[in-house]
Amino acid sequence: MTARILVFAGSLRNGAFSIRTADAATRELALQGAEVTRISLGDYPLPIMDENLEKEHGVPENAVKLGRQIAAHDGFLIASPEYNSSIPPLLKNALDWVSRVRKDNGRPFKPYAGKVAALCSSSDGNFGGLRGLYHLRSVLMNCQVEIITPQCSVARASEAFDENGDFREERLRHSMENVVRTLIERALMLSARKDP
Repeated sequence: MTARILVFAGSLRNGAFSIRTADAATRELALQGAEVTRISLGDYPLPIMDENLEKEHGVPENAVKLGRQIAAHDGFLIASPEYNSSIPPLLKNALDWVSRVRKDNGRPFKPYAGKVAALCSSSDGNFGGLRGLYHLRSVLMNCQVEIITPQCSVARASEAFDENGDFREERLRHSMENVVRTLIERALMLSARKDP
């Protein structure tokens, strides 16, 4: 059985450290035998979460599409930057909109149901975006997503990657390997429980 894992970053900025971290995670997932889908939140543009807008027009189609991506995988990995010790608005908005999805083509639909996630962060500071993961973990847990304990935070990110996009430090490589291994194991365990 192969774990299907979705990977995305919480940033769209060219050269963003979180994008490079997501790329490193994608490579490691493939090395460990997962079936990986790498997406960009930029492919799912969404208005700012607004219940008036939702009441008038319903949940945006891009939120449903992103929800379908999440639902189609056994687990997902988010690589996030840290904004003022918290979650970047792009990522928070996307997660919030997906949490509003209740139906798909008239059928009940809960994208986050039974999902497990891994969290990574990156920043040029000494904490590696770690403080933002506390809030991200809380948001996802509120959406009933199971979060694995290991996480990978990339500090001094401008120096952390080599020319191939791999981590220079062995410590970071081991950290990502552990995150990926744990995510795959837990995703397969949860997936096996759902199969008859």
